[in-house]
Amino acid sequence: MDPDFRNGVNFAFSGAATQPRYKPFSLDVQILQFLRFRARSPELFSKGYKDFVDEDAFKDAIHIIDIGQNDLAGSFEYLSYEQVIKNISSFIKEINYAMQNIYQHGGRNFWIHNTGPLGCLPQKLATFDKRGSDFDQYGCLKALNDAAKQFNDQLRLLCEELRSELKNSTIVYVDMFSIKYDLIANATTYGFESSLMACCGYGGQPYNYNPNITCSRAGYNVCEKGSKYISWDGVHYTEAANAVVASKILSTNYSTPQIKFDYFCNN
Repeated sequence: MDPDFRNGVNFAFSGAATQPRYKPFSLDVQILQFLRFRARSPELFSKGYKDFVDEDAFKDAIHIIDIGQNDLAGSFEYLSYEQVIKNISSFIKEINYAMQNIYQHGGRNFWIHNTGPLGCLPQKLATFDKRGSDFDQYGCLKALNDAAKQFNDQLRLLCEELRSELKNSTIVYVDMFSIKYDLIANATTYGFESSLMACCGYGGQPYNYNPNITCSRAGYNVCEKGSKYISWDGVHYTEAANAVVASKILSTNYSTPQIKFDYFCNN
């Protein structure tokens, strides 16, 4: 099947983080890939390749960035809480670099997601050293969620600063943490039976997650009703959970400013 870029291009990569630089496929490498496509697409479009897009399409495009969770998760594997918090500014610096780079190449519309409740992931709950750890009322690890909140605070401030600095830009900041935490806190209201247990994995209660027998590895099991679970494999959400998340994103109730997607089509 030939590529068709008229409805968008995705440069995301599984497990990607903002750091380290120049290592496939960190954020800066994804930006370099975007810039190469940015340069080539109008040229190919002018030569008759209509599955590519022209300059006007790039000018009107929405540039979505959703990254940072893997930086935090990876840091907790070998650093103390205090060291992780200290490193957050370096993650934000890379996101700033990415947004500035896109802007310098004509991008004006940005849709920025903050990171979700890391401490509620079955993977972290099953593998994190919980000796002396505090849990919140929903069974999530406070330290990991607090780190996510601090990352989000710095990301929100970055968006506020860039709204003033990047003239004629539109920067929407979406509170993914609140969307996902509400889903976990009110799981039964949304029709879910298990909020902290993976549908696909190994080990049974309470998290069905084993780092040696993860989903798709020999010995794993799959729940009968994935639609009743929030977590698919301990890290990623199920289709049913993502449907709830998507509807809340599209509502713009969790966006700052609260701009509907139609705005980008009409301006």
